[in-house]
Amino acid sequence: MTERTLTVGEAADRVGLTTYTLRWYEQEGLVAPVGRDTAGRRRYTERDLDWLVLLTRLRRTGMPVRDMRRYAELARQGDRTNPARLALLKAHRDRVLARMAELEEDLTVLNYKINSYGSTSGCDA
Repeated sequence: MTERTLTVGEAADRVGLTTYTLRWYEQEGLVAPVGRDTAGRRRYTERDLDWLVLLTRLRRTGMPVRDMRRYAELARQGDRTNPARLALLKAHRDRVLARMAELEEDLTVLNYKINSYGSTSGCDA
């Protein structure tokens, strides 16, 4: 039985990216070259989609493209690179947690200002 594959447009829709971004990810080495049909059109497997979802999450959490590229290179080298991949992901997680703490502080100030508008008719800032 042949695995069902998706066109670049279908894959883009499934993972919430543009077709341009999918092609760019491949060009930049973030995605291994995907399979192609007899007409030369890209065909994405479920495994490709899982990888794209991970890339989307990494990018959405602010991972620089150079770190995403490094992670992809390591992943293609196999299990022997697990320690390096783990270190890269832990470092990124630390940056995400620091950013979340900053955002929590910012939200506290924002909530304070919102509440101050409810308790007075005027506000200094």
